Amino acid sequence: MKALRLEIKHLIIKALDLEDVTAEDIDDDAPLFETSGLGLDSIDALELGVALRKKYQLTLEANNANNRQHFRSVSSLASFVQEQMN
Repeated sequence: MKALRLEIKHLIIKALDLEDVTAEDIDDDAPLFETSGLGLDSIDALELGVALRKKYQLTLEANNANNRQHFRSVSSLASFVQEQMN
């Protein structure tokens, strides 16, 4: 799971073109969409969702109530990806 979290961090950085951010800067459990974390916005969420679908062939539905929980942090994204891959 550690390797998957690192892979997702690199995906976030690349997909969102975060030039001044390294994988080490992103805490596994920090919120992705709050100012106390990466401070991503709704456009970032869409771009990240597209990148995740392409890389991991995930099924993401726009109106799924669980999306907010899945996209909460790197750890929650890794759990979701692992769950979808099994």
